[in-house]
Amino acid sequence: MVKLTKIYTRTGDEGTTGLSNFSRVRKTDPRIEAYADVDEANSAIGVAVSLAHGEFDEETLQLLSQIQNDLFDLGADLSNPLNEHYEYEPLRVDVTWIDALEAAIDKYNAQLDKLDSFIIPGGSGLAAGLHLARTVVRRAERATWHAIEEHGTEPAKKGHTDGGVSVLAAKYLNRLSDLLFVLARFANIKHGGDVKWVPAANRREAPAKRRPEVD
Repeated sequence: MVKLTKIYTRTGDEGTTGLSNFSRVRKTDPRIEAYADVDEANSAIGVAVSLAHGEFDEETLQLLSQIQNDLFDLGADLSNPLNEHYEYEPLRVDVTWIDALEAAIDKYNAQLDKLDSFIIPGGSGLAAGLHLARTVVRRAERATWHAIEEHGTEPAKKGHTDGGVSVLAAKYLNRLSDLLFVLARFANIKHGGDVKWVPAANRREAPAKRRPEVD
């Protein structure tokens, strides 16, 4: 059980923060950036969910609620370096979570028209919110791969705290961004469908160059 008795602690005033294994790192550490981006992604999904009532059925709302909880779990995973031994079993992203996202992608995508163009992030407010959340999730995925490049994927030996980062966290974020893209398209079904990209649609033809006059 998490108990927050005080909002500010002043322990990070020198630019460091604590990980879940009680080690301290710089706030600019790629691991911190990764789970900070996950937190932002969760907030963006929360905004989209606030627009989804009346637009999505209860099953789809429940899916988004579950994803928000998953993202908290994923943040806990990223904040706890991999280790060979734990005093308490940590929260870790499981491959079944990724399988569930892929199943959801297939389910909703089956209800959509085939894509014949890139999609502009827009349409309904809900669709736009889901597209925004998708782009933040993509950033979180990139940050997670950066953390993996920095810290590796190997668990720390017993007595050490400098373990790696779970690849499954990055894979989950990748599939989540795909699902949010599909759900954004799904949200636009009631509003005329996708907003499609038309290359150079808003550009007038350049005026023809005049030949220089010769005296």
